[in-house]
Amino acid sequence: MVKFIIGVIGSDRILSEKSLYIAERIGEDIAKNNCVLICGGRGGVMEAVCKGAKRYNGITVGILPSLEKSEANRFVDIPITTGFGHARNSIVVSSSDAIISISGSVGTLSEIALALCNNKPVILVEGSGGVSDFLLKERKDIDFFDFTDKIYISNEKNAVKMTINILNRMLNKSNTELNK
Repeated sequence: MVKFIIGVIGSDRILSEKSLYIAERIGEDIAKNNCVLICGGRGGVMEAVCKGAKRYNGITVGILPSLEKSEANRFVDIPITTGFGHARNSIVVSSSDAIISISGSVGTLSEIALALCNNKPVILVEGSGGVSDFLLKERKDIDFFDFTDKIYISNEKNAVKMTINILNRMLNKSNTELNK
């Protein structure tokens, strides 16, 4: 059986303790559910989510903006160098089956937009701060009408479970269409 690849996006800057806690917990849940974690591979949310995943022997992949593997945080199993800078965000998104957004800033916003344009489900973690909470607060004023079936809201306790349920529904729908 193929494992789901869950992308986690968020700021690489120093964050609140709450955001780091949320990221670690989501990393743990990804590993506990036998999914692969993919992220930008550096600090902040990325390091915290990888730390959580490694706590349960999860597989962590870091898509790095530079050509230096040493840039990866210590919890990344598979560092993939790109030399693409922020353009590496498109690799994080295209390699993921779904995206979970924790906190974040401009880079996270670009990844959310890329995910939506590529029909990937995006789960915004409520209460995590940054762009994730901003989008939740301002969603009535932002034109997401074309993407309402791809944007989901969750808390840290249910984000991974929700993601897996969405991916299973998508997989079942795809299999049903293939068998017609």
